[in-house]
Amino acid sequence: MPNRPEPASESPAHPPITLADFQALIRRMYMEKDVARGIDGTFMWLIEEVGELASALRDGTPEQQAEEFADVLAWLVTIANVAGVDLNAAVAAKYGAGCPGCRRFACECPDAGKP
Repeated sequence: MPNRPEPASESPAHPPITLADFQALIRRMYMEKDVARGIDGTFMWLIEEVGELASALRDGTPEQQAEEFADVLAWLVTIANVAGVDLNAAVAAKYGAGCPGCRRFACECPDAGKP
């Protein structure tokens, strides 16, 4: 398994934020615009941001990569808000008991298929 960097640690400048808090924040800031744009228009913005993330992963600095990850997450949360999906509940239901495929917290599913 390749070595991966540890996630950035908490800092006073960036206090921790939960997924539920982030979804509520995005809802508070953008919900009116998001509903007017609709799911299809919002999905197109998400796809554009995924492309920007792909570029940053190839050629960007760690700071640019972090910004693009944040943008992708924000647009995903936006779509969930417009669709009426509570991401915290959805994530807990699907992954809270471990891998959806093998039900272990250290996945043992074969690499050939996604869990």
